[in-house]
Amino acid sequence: MNYRLVPALQVDLWQPSSVFHISEGTVTDVHVPGNSSQILLPYLQQANIKYTIIISDLQKAIEKQSGLQSCRNRRSVPGYNYEVYHSLEEIQSWMYRLNKTHSDLVHMFSVGKSYEGRPLFVLKLGKRTRPYKRAVWIDCGIHAREWIGPAFCQWFVKEALQTYQSDPAMRRMLNQLYFYIMPVFNVDGYHFSWTNDRFWRKTRSKNSQFRCHGVDANRNWKVKWCDEGASFHPCDDTYCGPFPESEPEVKAVAHFLRKRRKQIKAYLSFHAYAQMLLYPYSYKYATIPNFSCVETAAYNAVNALQSAYGIRYRYGPASSTLYVSSGSSMDWAYKNGIPYAFAFELRDTGHFGFLLPETLIKPTCTETMLAVKNITMHLLKKCH
Repeated sequence: MNYRLVPALQVDLWQPSSVFHISEGTVTDVHVPGNSSQILLPYLQQANIKYTIIISDLQKAIEKQSGLQSCRNRRSVPGYNYEVYHSLEEIQSWMYRLNKTHSDLVHMFSVGKSYEGRPLFVLKLGKRTRPYKRAVWIDCGIHAREWIGPAFCQWFVKEALQTYQSDPAMRRMLNQLYFYIMPVFNVDGYHFSWTNDRFWRKTRSKNSQFRCHGVDANRNWKVKWCDEGASFHPCDDTYCGPFPESEPEVKAVAHFLRKRRKQIKAYLSFHAYAQMLLYPYSYKYATIPNFSCVETAAYNAVNALQSAYGIRYRYGPASSTLYVSSGSSMDWAYKNGIPYAFAFELRDTGHFGFLLPETLIKPTCTETMLAVKNITMHLLKKCH
């Protein structure tokens, strides 16, 4: 693209997350202020760049979703409604409630505090059958605006508790393993995406030199930190932070995982959107040593997911399937001895983008559940 032709436009990149990943032929999703489209569209036509307007009035789409949220409190759903998005406060009181009502299977604890001082809550899910059990870590909401992530983490817990008695596979999973589930990793950012800016991605830490807030919590890990696919500039969406683990949220989770690296056999992180199941490496084009085991697990998981509604996920190493990015939690987990490390990019592929409607929470979570159970059962069988 010849940048000289087009006046400087402030655009918010939705897909891919950084301009570094844009080359000829890259399909790019951008969010522009309404008044800028009069400048951008004629330019694209003139430059012969094909474009489609997917959401013509984003503000209206946001209002439609938040309008539903305000009236949904009157909806007569007995108990907790898993088919709507929930604020941080609602999610935290839900965790607290489960800790009380399901103390045989649920234990809630905090791994630390966020930049703004919020507790970083995790649910330990599983039957206390024996002192030592292998474990699976699941986190959602590293990126604030990807609301379907936290919705899935809650759905997973609901399914586990509801089907423990009736489903032999679930019973086996909870008897033989522990699940550490962190429904909202980036608590400050998630809260901010509810109150101030629906499309906020980063944490909310303050930078002394710049007015810009936040660090990309998925570029802040100590693995090839701030190399390709991450930015040194504090105002960028993929800002890697002043140093690795500069974010208290990342530091707390890294510390927790490091202490239990022998016990934790799988790391699953939930993102949106792209409909992909990714595994290491993210930071380089190279094949992981246990590729055949991980690739088989991914292939089976994607097929299980597709069996529900026919949604086909692409799968493969993150670097070649999505794009190269350094300092990601998945690579870090793998490098720290967790043999199965996956990142899910949930629905959709851009039609709704980050504004996935609440009506799609149930199908998205139902199909994803099949994939996660599949990976977990693969873990119990052990790959040979």
